[in-house]
Amino acid sequence: MSESATDTAGEQSFWSSVREAIRGSEQDLTAVPISRAVLLLAVPTVLEMSMESLLTVVDIFFVSKLGSDAVATVGLTETMLSPIYALAMGLSAGATAIISRAVGKKDLDAAATAAVQVIGISIALAVAFGIVGGLLARHLLSVMGATQGVIDTGKHYTAVMLGGGVTIFLLFVINGIFRAAGDAAIAMRSLWLANILNMLLAPVLIFVLHMGVMGAAIAMTGSRAVGVLYQLMMLRRARGRVPIGRKHLIVVGKVIRELVKIATPATGQVLIETASWLGLVRILASYGSETLAGYTIAMRVVIFALLPSWGLAQAAAALVGQNLGAGSPDRARRSVNTVVRYNLAFLGPVGLAFGLVPGFFVSFFTNDPATAAPAIESLRIVAIGFIVFAYGMVAVQAFNGAGDTTTPMLLNLVSFWFFKIPFAYVLAKVFGMGPRGVFVAITSAYALQSIVAALLFRRGKWATTKVTSATQSSD
Repeated sequence: MSESATDTAGEQSFWSSVREAIRGSEQDLTAVPISRAVLLLAVPTVLEMSMESLLTVVDIFFVSKLGSDAVATVGLTETMLSPIYALAMGLSAGATAIISRAVGKKDLDAAATAAVQVIGISIALAVAFGIVGGLLARHLLSVMGATQGVIDTGKHYTAVMLGGGVTIFLLFVINGIFRAAGDAAIAMRSLWLANILNMLLAPVLIFVLHMGVMGAAIAMTGSRAVGVLYQLMMLRRARGRVPIGRKHLIVVGKVIRELVKIATPATGQVLIETASWLGLVRILASYGSETLAGYTIAMRVVIFALLPSWGLAQAAAALVGQNLGAGSPDRARRSVNTVVRYNLAFLGPVGLAFGLVPGFFVSFFTNDPATAAPAIESLRIVAIGFIVFAYGMVAVQAFNGAGDTTTPMLLNLVSFWFFKIPFAYVLAKVFGMGPRGVFVAITSAYALQSIVAALLFRRGKWATTKVTSATQSSD
């Protein structure tokens, strides 16, 4: 076959895999060629996260029209949602490690049993957090250092967002179940449904019905609830690889203990990272609402780029778990390296664009020079580290997919608490760099995390992590 014919065949195979990935694939991801397995899982996962990243930008775009107090409200509330995101992502990591291994072993009943356990735990935790957060919203804003204007503007927004945390829990966890099983297309559709609905509802509630920032909270929470209903319908209708039937609706202590064992460090891992932003917000809040609003805008733009990248990393986690379950650690390693190459190809150009013309991206959200200046500076400095981040985030998720959630937790503790916060304070306050010092500390901390994660992954101890198989037997 000629070289041109080979290239054409390869291109057709690529686009064929992309189309199959979007439709939903029933391929055995531990048996097909690695590049194809990565595409089948990563394409819908990246599209899923791309929609989530688009939502973060659209949401802040609408809210930014309400003024800096409204933007600051969103930023502070997102920070207060950190424990909910941490628990949801921790449980999702536990579900991924157990369910992907079970799928790799072709034990779908064990996978369904584990799915039921993690959904039940998620609902219980979400209800408890929702009650406390909804009732204490005003007080929590005050503790976070919000001005009186921010409190008056955002107290109801914060109450709705914290009170509706169950939708965050279930969206994260159930989509983690789908991805672990290889049903990434279903996860993609559920998030697209929720986010498209939110983007349609938000401007109506905010501007047409004059609900202000409160309308953004109602649109977000209500749309997520619709997405959760779709997820549950798909699980019940057995349209995926982990169909849940009545026989799986039991409490299995052995599975719950395994979930807790894996999810606890995973939760600590995420909580350490997300809660570390509290320290940064406290430092930045001392420079005024405009600086905090600018930082919030810049971070939303960064998240717009990093969420698809995180989607690629999630695909790596599921592939690691499935291949370890199938007894193929070398294939797991090669899958991770393939995902890294895709991630570098994506984040490299994005980081370059953010670094060269940050003002272009910031201009979509604010024309206020006092808000735009810190946003531009923050975006430019953080984008410098994108190339290094590309490897690090995939390596971290590879550990999680293997069930070794302790290593990333300790790495985050060192990078974000022992390094990022003290370094940010020293640069901002001691050396007089102000907000710029905080932005430099952010990039430095993530670069440190990425480099160490990559070195630890190369050592290969993750491949020997033991994960207890889920069973249906009661305990």
